[in-house]
Amino acid sequence: MLGMIINEKEHKELQYLLKREMDEIIFDRNDERIEPLIKRAMQERYHLLFNLFKRIADPYEYMKYMPTKNRIKKV
Repeated sequence: MLGMIINEKEHKELQYLLKREMDEIIFDRNDERIEPLIKRAMQERYHLLFNLFKRIADPYEYMKYMPTKNRIKKV
């Protein structure tokens, strides 16, 4: 188990970076040119990023990025 002590500015930067990465994955998942194997890897990465985001964001923020069972959807 690891822990970090960060200030408010670093907290906001982490949230921003995680949101940006998740938004990119959401956008790319709709691209039909991407192979299913790559999409599966993107989905796994999304779940990892979401779990990190869930630890540092407020519930009303991370609910927007909550993954659905079969697809990643942004509300």
